[in-house]
Amino acid sequence: MAVPNATHDPSLQSWVSAANRAAAEFPIQNLPYAVFRRAGTAEAWRGGVAIGDQVLDLAALHELGTLTGVAGRALSACTGSTLNDFLALGAPSWSALRAGLSCLLRAGAPEEQTVSRTLVPQADVEYSLPVHIGGFTDFYASIHHATAVGKLFRPDNPLLPNYKWVPIAYHGRTSSIGVSGQEIPRPMGQILPTGAAQPLFTACRRLDYELEVGIFVGTGNARGAPVTLAAAEEHIFGLCLLNDWSARDIQAWEYQPLGPFLAKNFATTISPWIVTLEALAPYRVPWTRPAEDPQPLSYLDGEQLRVDGGLDLYLEAAIETARMRATGLPPYRLSTSNFRHCYWSIAQMLAHHTVNGCNLESGDLLGSGTQSGPNPEEAGSLLELSAGGSRPISLPSGETRTFLADGDRVIFRGWCAAPGRPRIGFGEVSGTITPARNERTPQNAL
Repeated sequence: MAVPNATHDPSLQSWVSAANRAAAEFPIQNLPYAVFRRAGTAEAWRGGVAIGDQVLDLAALHELGTLTGVAGRALSACTGSTLNDFLALGAPSWSALRAGLSCLLRAGAPEEQTVSRTLVPQADVEYSLPVHIGGFTDFYASIHHATAVGKLFRPDNPLLPNYKWVPIAYHGRTSSIGVSGQEIPRPMGQILPTGAAQPLFTACRRLDYELEVGIFVGTGNARGAPVTLAAAEEHIFGLCLLNDWSARDIQAWEYQPLGPFLAKNFATTISPWIVTLEALAPYRVPWTRPAEDPQPLSYLDGEQLRVDGGLDLYLEAAIETARMRATGLPPYRLSTSNFRHCYWSIAQMLAHHTVNGCNLESGDLLGSGTQSGPNPEEAGSLLELSAGGSRPISLPSGETRTFLADGDRVIFRGWCAAPGRPRIGFGEVSGTITPARNERTPQNAL
């Protein structure tokens, strides 16, 4: 588990002035990774690190030869079109490069004039998926979300008995994962209208978002060699924001007996920036389990988990409708939550994933599941906020929503903050709903 070191010093300043602003998402204590190129060009995709409002071009920095040894070799692994090779190097290499970049970017660094030539304004770039994602597993790790949704789908039995014992998950598709800014065509599928005797094939009418945290596997494990809870975080490179778009009416018809299928596999959107687990070390909090609940089995429990296995990560979901854009209204915040409420920790998710001998690989992505808090206004989906569509949400534009309409843009943001420490931002992840491709007229939400 990463512990605070010199790179976390709250007093550190950068010669990139935008990184020193009080509300900066990407101060020198953050240094998240992405894959980028200048927008509208045919440049090669390559790794970048955010600092203030700039992207540090890691391929250009490598050409300068300013970093050597372990840090230099790690930097070399960031010059290609994905970061998989870098993630596979492991925690010592990740830390060495972070320390090297921190030294190059801090105020007073003698390399400022040279390194400044490798900066590209974030306003001028576009992003690709940061890694090749070989496997995607989506967990169901918020008990508040699981209970609220369970009441809607199974009023008599909202929380199944295995939930408090095992981190529930399903395997999703990697081919439909995209980076922030995606357009999401409204999916088609079977739905069973209320009172109907047979389903219809039509466009989804209850399209929803899910406010999640993505967890990127750094180093994998050999098949048949489970990762212990104590070692789990050594295999986790960092976190991103994740929106696992959901077709609730398709889901209601198909999810039993084998769980999500067409309701989930059409699109998943992630933020371009991966915030390293090391950057988040100062924002760790104890992981707790209510005394009245079953305590985890021994392979999912440990002293260190109880001390600082949680993460104080604020999450926010907002909406911008087509009318709001046309009239200049800003996005409307729908809810806020916090990852510290998660019933299962990131270490528990990874350890459980491998306990049967499953081999994870560098770049694999784990989704946390929708992160809802204990209060109704902290819900991480419209399904919960609108009580299954029965309670419309009023927007500043005069519109209402129970589920998403064509033209709606959903924006997630995330950040860590604590007194006396800088804000560690995740940027944003957004996606816009477009009409179903198989229908001539837009299918708006009911």
